[in-house]
Amino acid sequence: MPEITMVQALNSALRHCLREDDRVLVYGEDVGKLGGVFRVTDGLQAEFGEERVFDTPLAESAIVGTAVGLALAGWRPVPEIQFNAFAYPALNQIISHVAKYRSRSAGGVDMSIVIRMPTGGGIGAAEHHSESPESLFAHTAGLKIAAPSSPLDAFSLLVNAIHAPDPVIFMEPTIRYWSKESGELRTDGLPLGVARILRHGSHCTLIAWGSSVARCLEAAEAAEEDGVELEVLDLRTLVPLDLETLIGSVRKTGRAVVVQEAPLTAGFGAEIVARIMEEAFDALHAPAMRVAGYDIPYPPAMLEEQYLPSLERILVAADRVLRY
Repeated sequence: MPEITMVQALNSALRHCLREDDRVLVYGEDVGKLGGVFRVTDGLQAEFGEERVFDTPLAESAIVGTAVGLALAGWRPVPEIQFNAFAYPALNQIISHVAKYRSRSAGGVDMSIVIRMPTGGGIGAAEHHSESPESLFAHTAGLKIAAPSSPLDAFSLLVNAIHAPDPVIFMEPTIRYWSKESGELRTDGLPLGVARILRHGSHCTLIAWGSSVARCLEAAEAAEEDGVELEVLDLRTLVPLDLETLIGSVRKTGRAVVVQEAPLTAGFGAEIVARIMEEAFDALHAPAMRVAGYDIPYPPAMLEEQYLPSLERILVAADRVLRY
């Protein structure tokens, strides 16, 4: 099978959903004629018209606010936030309305909204373009969060998210947009809440999502040269969290290292460590560790490599839990 990039996979998922359901709408800043800054929506406006794929003003609160109204009217809006931290002006809409309406209506009203946003660093961009705000959304009850790491998963997760009656924050790892993978694009979708073990090992579990998964795989390959078998677990979705796969892997290896790009303090990695301590404390041979961004605002591009979790930092953390 030919290889496909994550950009192409996401584009194919949007095209598939637009074709199969007239209620699906795709919109945001520059998503129409331009096809998005990363070309994820390339060609969609030409195929489906300006009424279903269209540009908006530079007003994120309005982009998300109109999505609430459209969902209440029976549409399935898929708004794009051009870069991750551009979502902050829309937090009131996301937290107060997007996340609450289904509960507020006792499940009587679907809130079928998928808010897509490029996430994470590694592309040499400035602050507000490279952040990882997943913990903000994970702490907001009522939202589901998808964070794919590969093209095929991105396709299946996006299709499933658009079909869901609940709102989904869909976090696309920017640095992985041009990664390639071959295989079948599954139109039946990948259920939210299903993690996957990408590499089996017996000494320690590396837990990651989105862009950090690729670095964990590199770390596992490097560790193998020294006879260390690191298991790599891709969560794929943060909410709902696949506790069965997570705890099963940690119980097998007895050690865990969580890798995230977000700052260390109160990041989603802390939630994972807490769940491990609650569910698998008796199986641990060492305290679970976190490798994360530092507790500073996202740095300039020239300092990105020092800020992001590196291969060396992941291997050092793995070595520490193995030597405990």
